Amino acid sequence: MNIRSLTRGDGVVIGAAVVLFIASFLDFVSVDCPRGIDCSSADLPNAWDSLGTVMSIYLAGIIAAGLIIVGRAMPGRKVLGLDIAQFGVALSVFALWTMFWTIIDITGDAGAGAILGLLGTLLLAAGAIATPLVPALKAPLVGAPRPQTPQPYGAQPQGGYGYPGAQQQPYGGQPGQQQPYGGRQPGPAQGQPQGGPAPEFSPFWFAVPVARPLYAEDGSPTPIAELAPGTWYLAVDQRGPALVAQTQDGRRGVLQDTTGIQRG
Repeated sequence: MNIRSLTRGDGVVIGAAVVLFIASFLDFVSVDCPRGIDCSSADLPNAWDSLGTVMSIYLAGIIAAGLIIVGRAMPGRKVLGLDIAQFGVALSVFALWTMFWTIIDITGDAGAGAILGLLGTLLLAAGAIATPLVPALKAPLVGAPRPQTPQPYGAQPQGGYGYPGAQQQPYGGQPGQQQPYGGRQPGPAQGQPQGGPAPEFSPFWFAVPVARPLYAEDGSPTPIAELAPGTWYLAVDQRGPALVAQTQDGRRGVLQDTTGIQRG
């Protein structure tokens, strides 16, 4: 999985899973010691002493976080007819619901494990539900690095296009003027007659303004990946208004919606 495809919301989900893992080893209940009695050595139970508690709250929350991250990194995978990420969101809400009523019904005072468990499940459910809805949580967790200056596939830079780090220009050039992907469109003054053959396609780097699905090259309606904003991808071919893009892990697919993309 490409870590640069993770969003801030995914970071919240991962952090909540870490909190749940740590909380599962802490005391689930606490006791008030009478004055003059040392209770520091008291053997208090944690979540692992109750199979129902650790499975339905702590491990359920950790599994939910894993499903959410995998589901958003590889869209289209399903469990019991639900998208993996949707299944993870439902499981995170279940863990929060169970933790809420468990801590209300707890005998005695809640310990650090129970309090952190409630906080962890709350953060997990909030991050899982709010990430697709809040723009700030959809921002990339890690900024995309700019690739080195050597041109992909041995091609040479053409007019500043084809690699990140050059002068950036919105896809399509100036408003009202359509330009081919390979660079500037030669006009009559440059010695090329109008109506001549289109220039050859030159691979270039680009970034999407918002998350967009990448479909298989065979025309399958199921996305094979999701392009995340803030990450550079390589356009290797053109199919009408669509682009054949390659992700950083080597997968290739068709980006059907190219509006607003930014070329490197």
